[in-house]
Amino acid sequence: MNPRNTPGYRMHRALSNLSSIDVDRLDLDDQERIDESMTLLEQVSLLTRPDAAKEANVQVES
Repeated sequence: MNPRNTPGYRMHRALSNLSSIDVDRLDLDDQERIDESMTLLEQVSLLTRPDAAKEANVQVES
């Protein structure tokens, strides 16, 4: 199985790409979108890795 086809890899790449954007050159609305996107990706990453969720003391509401 190609590791690039895993959801964890895709989330990591998306987060990495967002992190590399020079947000200082963007307008305020775009900066907020980038920040929100990064936060959501980090939260999803925690939910897809049960051990990380335990370490971060994250609880999932249903």
